[in-house]
Amino acid sequence: MPTYDFEDTKTGEVWTDMMSIADKEAYLKKNKHIKQCISQINIVGGVVGVGNLKNDHGWKDMLSRIGDAHPGSKVHDLYGNKSIKDIKTRQVVKKHQKRQALQRKRNG
Repeated sequence: MPTYDFEDTKTGEVWTDMMSIADKEAYLKKNKHIKQCISQINIVGGVVGVGNLKNDHGWKDMLSRIGDAHPGSKVHDLYGNKSIKDIKTRQVVKKHQKRQALQRKRNG
């Protein structure tokens, strides 16, 4: 449950109370002379060694399945399951693409 800071506008007294959001709204409706104070939000963030985090094999397996479903994509190039035949075929295709691009430039 969250904590809230309240101020009694008649006496100036400030206190902190723990209650649900619904209870807080009902409490403020019932007590018109009490207002909620805006306080600093406590955020826990940052992880030591963020650059050193490693993904488990389940994530790598998921990337592999995504790559297999999208052949020719960057994910497939990095993580997809590739046979020797697939690798050699891709190399030949890239070689011919480069040759054709050079020929188009020359014929231009």
